[in-house]
Amino acid sequence: MVPFFKNLNIASFLLSLPFAVYLSSCRIQHTPAPVPKMAVPESFVRSSTAERVDSSSIGEWPHRTLFTDTKLVALIDTALARNPDLKIALQRIDIARASYGISQGALLPRVDAVATAGVDRYGRYTLNGVGNYDTNLSDNISGSSRIPNPTPDYFVGLRSSWEIDIWGKLRNGRRAAYTRVLASEEGRNLVVTALTADVARLYYSLLALDAELEIIGENVELQQKALELVEVQKAAGRVTELAVQQFRAQLLNTRGLEGRVQQEIVEAENQLNTLLGRYPQAVARGASIEKQLLPNAVSVGLPTQLVYRRPDIRQAERELEAANVDVAVARAEFWPSLNLSPYLGFNAFRPNVLLNPQSVALGVLGGLSAPLINRKQVKGNLVIKTAQSREAYFSYQRAILTGVSEVVSSMKGLDNYRNVANVQRQEVDVLRQAAATSNELFANGYATYLEVITAQRNVLDAELALITTKRAQFLALVGLYRALGGGTR
Repeated sequence: MVPFFKNLNIASFLLSLPFAVYLSSCRIQHTPAPVPKMAVPESFVRSSTAERVDSSSIGEWPHRTLFTDTKLVALIDTALARNPDLKIALQRIDIARASYGISQGALLPRVDAVATAGVDRYGRYTLNGVGNYDTNLSDNISGSSRIPNPTPDYFVGLRSSWEIDIWGKLRNGRRAAYTRVLASEEGRNLVVTALTADVARLYYSLLALDAELEIIGENVELQQKALELVEVQKAAGRVTELAVQQFRAQLLNTRGLEGRVQQEIVEAENQLNTLLGRYPQAVARGASIEKQLLPNAVSVGLPTQLVYRRPDIRQAERELEAANVDVAVARAEFWPSLNLSPYLGFNAFRPNVLLNPQSVALGVLGGLSAPLINRKQVKGNLVIKTAQSREAYFSYQRAILTGVSEVVSSMKGLDNYRNVANVQRQEVDVLRQAAATSNELFANGYATYLEVITAQRNVLDAELALITTKRAQFLALVGLYRALGGGTR
């Protein structure tokens, strides 16, 4: 089949290119909606206007600055180098970048190297059949210029398709793809922040479990001695078998608690090893949790800074921006699109003259197309993109609300748990004295065995509660660091 515009001269073909470039540089008609500014409180705490608000934040600190335990720092560094989730996040960045590269290519003409061959047998009473027959009778046609029937058609050259971006649809698509690249990078930062916090959380949990195991071991020894003492008193006839059974039951209960804590240590170590990207093995620990130091005061900065620093908020903002751009692209689908299809190559109906300079053919086909019957499909796509944009808006709003709430909760937790720990520490001292007093009174016959058992149990519960509060203090610090977007530097 003879290509359309086959006889178009070179000048008209070249003149069409500047026109196409001019159209592609036209002003964008569909401007995406900007990302709205979210209202945030002036500070995380209620303060008087005379109070100075510190604009610095521990969220800006590297994890090596906040965490002084070298064992913990080494574990975090290992996790950042080997964690599978972080490697997955890096692959998502590569995927987003590749999508951006595809969107960039959509702005440029697609050029394909083409080699085609076909054959047509025209009927005698068809336009081409009569025309070719009449052409072959001409005195000017001879030899290889005669048109055979069936008529082959050979083409070797370049064919191109190019959509001229009149309404900014392709440029907006490129912008959306680039914004999603930025969102994927923030997603990677979010994984880093969460990974740093999770490693620290499990590490302090391990230290707390170690302390609990040590406390339980000490109480097992004390209860074992108490059991031996009551057995001696039973032999002397001062107590009954019931007292011996009560002391033995308490000892067995404490040993059972010891086994449960040991299992919790194994599970915590395995969770930590998974984050580190390695198989189960012993986790090196530094100083005990009782010797770990908390900062006397922490700075959290301002809520307005949180919006620009916390990765999940920044990611939600990028996703909202991309969703708004998608809406602009969907609106542009209603307008006609201009497509050019130029070609340049060798075209002939005989293979022996295909590469002859006189067989060079070129042409260009341009056309406008707009949705007509399928407008419902285009409208449906616009509804979907608009809903996705609103969803992204609410996700962005939720991320900010969650971020501010987490900062306030963790910040208050540091203060409250510090006060609780001070009270519990005093409680432990009093109960230890009470336990020692009950032992002396029991040995001299002034206290019952139930009072001794109760005193020992109260000491154990109070010491374990103190460790739990100490652990909660460090988890509040880790939670605050994570809430402020720390760990990405």
